[in-house]
Amino acid sequence: MGAGYDLELVNLTKRYGDTLAVDGIDYHFKAGHYVCLLGPSGCGKSSTLRMIAGHESVSSGSVVLDGFDVSHLPPAKRGTAMMFQNYALFPHLSVRDNVAFSLRMKGIDKAARHKKANELLELVDMTKYADRLPAQLSGGQQQRVALARALVTQPKILLLDEPLSALDPFLRIRMRAELKKLQRELGITFIHVTHGQDEALALGDELVVMNNAVIEQAGRARDVWAAPRTEFVARFMGGHNVINLAGSKVALRADDVIVGQEGMAATVSAVEYQGGHVALTTKTETGEEVLALVPEGHFFESPKNPGDAVRLAWDEGRLHRLQA
Repeated sequence: MGAGYDLELVNLTKRYGDTLAVDGIDYHFKAGHYVCLLGPSGCGKSSTLRMIAGHESVSSGSVVLDGFDVSHLPPAKRGTAMMFQNYALFPHLSVRDNVAFSLRMKGIDKAARHKKANELLELVDMTKYADRLPAQLSGGQQQRVALARALVTQPKILLLDEPLSALDPFLRIRMRAELKKLQRELGITFIHVTHGQDEALALGDELVVMNNAVIEQAGRARDVWAAPRTEFVARFMGGHNVINLAGSKVALRADDVIVGQEGMAATVSAVEYQGGHVALTTKTETGEEVLALVPEGHFFESPKNPGDAVRLAWDEGRLHRLQA
């Protein structure tokens, strides 16, 4: 397919009355990437996605797609397509007619629109269900139909609003793999809103972490996880401790904490077996909580219980200074 298109947000702002939902964000989405927009509820990620789609008006700033300001165009004229959380399929139309719906609205004749819909159904592996109604499909199948319907217009960018939240955990993991594969095959930019950092890490080449209506940190998925810039990002992405050392805050990965004979004194407060490792929650003498992920084999050589005194150590080079 296409080589992908660049999308740029320029000082993008959304106000609802006195509330600032998105506060003048600037961001350049590079063509052909899988980007996850993540953050806690109410951080502005869905409003941002909806402004890109045109389902939400822009208070100020602009959405620039492929060099054109599309901020004031209706959704159908932008070159974006949106896949909603609830799939929003028409219950009375067959799978094929659901996929072909937007082509019908454009006045494309039946034979041509069915041909296109069939191609898309093949892409999402739903050909044999073309004549069924949505009610006769499972959640995962409905999701594939919604995906085919969003892609039938050949969008420059596909926008996904928490598309996996309605699925059970097993299916969610399977659909993640399928979305990633599809994005690679199509070569277009996917912008996927989620509040789950595991989903974001599994899918995103690039992560944009939002908090309080602004972008807190953005970059390659691995960089955001391994080198959080602020305490918020370190805590939100998980897997890190935030510790006060000599008056400044540092992040330390939980799997870099060594439970042994020397180091900082602490008391075990909780022990949770997690398969390949054991999560040991400890409290230091200053009352700070430090999580250590101990390899399971290592833990069972000298098991610890809540109330036990332990010592915590780490390699100084693994500490990562955070911005205030």
